[in-house]
Amino acid sequence: MRLEKRSHSSPVALALAPLGAVVFTLLISALLVLWAGAPVGQTYGLLFQGGFGSVFALSETLTRAIPLMLTGLAAAVAFKARLFNIGAEGQLYVGALAAVAVGGLHGGTGFDLPPALLFMLMMLASALAGALLLLGPALLKAKLGVDEVVTTLLLNFIVLLFVSMMLDGPMKDPTAMGWPQSVALLPELELSKLIPQTRVHTGLLWGVTLALAVWALMKYTVPGFDIRAVGANARAAAFAGVSVTRTVVLVALLSGGLAGLAGAIEVAGRTSYLTLDISPGYGYSGIVIAMLAGLHPLGVALGSVFVAGVLVGADSMSRMVGVPTYIADVIVATSLIAVLVATLLTQYRIKLK
Repeated sequence: MRLEKRSHSSPVALALAPLGAVVFTLLISALLVLWAGAPVGQTYGLLFQGGFGSVFALSETLTRAIPLMLTGLAAAVAFKARLFNIGAEGQLYVGALAAVAVGGLHGGTGFDLPPALLFMLMMLASALAGALLLLGPALLKAKLGVDEVVTTLLLNFIVLLFVSMMLDGPMKDPTAMGWPQSVALLPELELSKLIPQTRVHTGLLWGVTLALAVWALMKYTVPGFDIRAVGANARAAAFAGVSVTRTVVLVALLSGGLAGLAGAIEVAGRTSYLTLDISPGYGYSGIVIAMLAGLHPLGVALGSVFVAGVLVGADSMSRMVGVPTYIADVIVATSLIAVLVATLLTQYRIKLK
C-alpha cells in the first residue's frame, strides 16, 4: 500500500472533505456515547442545545470563542510560514501580565492619562510582550536552525512560573485574602458587554476584525505573499529575492502579538484581573482550530465558535445524561484527525501493490 499523488484535486471532493470528516467524527464519538450507556440522539441534541440552543448558551459559546479565535489566528499565521509556534499559551499569559502591569498596577499612579489612551497603551504592551516572547525562538530558528517547537513549548512552562512568582510577589492583590491573583484593572479599562446581562463583551469585535485584517494581509499584500512563499518553500523564496529572516521576524511579531492580545482581552473583558487558571489551554486549542480551518483566518473565526460550542455544550450535556465532559475533547481531536486525513485523500490516492 502506498500513496500516489493525484494529477488534480476535484473541487467537489475538496468541498465534501470537511463534511465527511464531521460525519466520521460523529460516528466515532457515537460509539463512545453508547459505551457510556447514553442514547446517541439525545446526547448530541443536548450537546447542541447546551452550546447554541438559547441566548445564554450562545453567549457562553461566543465568550469562550474570543480567546480561541485570537490564539487560532496566532497559530494560523505562524504555521503558514512554517514557523511552528507552540507557545501561544505562554504568549497569552505574558500579554495578560502586561495588561495588568499597565492598566492595573500602574494605571492609576504616576500618570494621569485619559482612559482611551491608557487602554491603547495596555493593548500595545500586551501585543508587544507576546511578540517579543516569540521573537527569540524565531531568530534562533532563522539564524541557527534551532527547532522552534522545542523552544516555544518550553517557554510556556517558564512563563507560567514567572507569572506565578509575580502573582505571589510584586503584582499580588493585597485585598485577595492570600489568593494568588493580580491587582484589578481600572474600571475604565474593562471592555463593555456586547449583549446585556451576558458575559459576551466587545472583545468579540476585536477577534472578528483581526480575522478580517489577517485575511486581507495574507491575500492582498506583499508581506502576505512573502509569508506564503516562505511557507511553501523557503529556499525558493530566498532565491526569488524574499528575505526569509525578515519574513520570519514579521511572522513572529504578528503571531506573538495576536496571542498576547488574547490575554489582554481575556483580562479586560472577562476577569479584570490575572490568575494562573485564566486559560484552560487556549493556546494549545488554538493550534487545533488553526488546523481545522486549514490555516485560513476566516475559517479560524468559524472554527473557534465550533470548538467553543462543543466545549460549552459538553458541560450541560454531561449533567443531563451522565456522559463525561471529556467527550468534547474526543470530538475536537477526532475532527482534527479526520479533516487532515480527508484533506490528504483529496490530494493523494491509495494504491495497493
